[in-house]
Amino acid sequence: MPDKKTIITPLDDVVVRQLRAGDEVLICGPVFTARDQAHKRLCECVAQGRPLPVDMKGALIYFVGPTPAASGKVIGAAGPTTSSRMDAFTPTLLAQGLRGTIGKGYRGQAVRKAMTEYGGVHFSALGGAGALLSRHIVRSEILAYEDLGAEAIRLLEFRDFPAIVAYDSYGNSVYKE
Repeated sequence: MPDKKTIITPLDDVVVRQLRAGDEVLICGPVFTARDQAHKRLCECVAQGRPLPVDMKGALIYFVGPTPAASGKVIGAAGPTTSSRMDAFTPTLLAQGLRGTIGKGYRGQAVRKAMTEYGGVHFSALGGAGALLSRHIVRSEILAYEDLGAEAIRLLEFRDFPAIVAYDSYGNSVYKE
């Protein structure tokens, strides 16, 4: 079994282009969270020419709506959301500098094409393991859209967060077509 690659966020083009579908990685550094409604608001900002509330350059977004943190914990369970729910929004955000996403399941053809065009990558995290994955999150802070509750945009700090490159920037996938 190959060794896991440690990658540090924010992601740059060199790192993104070195990643290949099937690579096992440990992600370290700042990562944004966003789900459906936050993605919709971000894309509305782009469409209206308004600034985004977070800087997308080199960013990685984790599709998650974490549960409340227990006493003494940074965050509650933080398992991945189904990635295809964000497919309508991802190409727009990749064009704004987003370089990676984390979720579970398949990505549509438009997203895969945009990842190739803009130099992006999609990571798959283990569904159903939110409590275990939360152990790799050492900081959590709400940055925008607090009214969305668990779906607000947060800044998380990852430490050795395990994932697999599901789609790389060359159009390759770990999934059978």
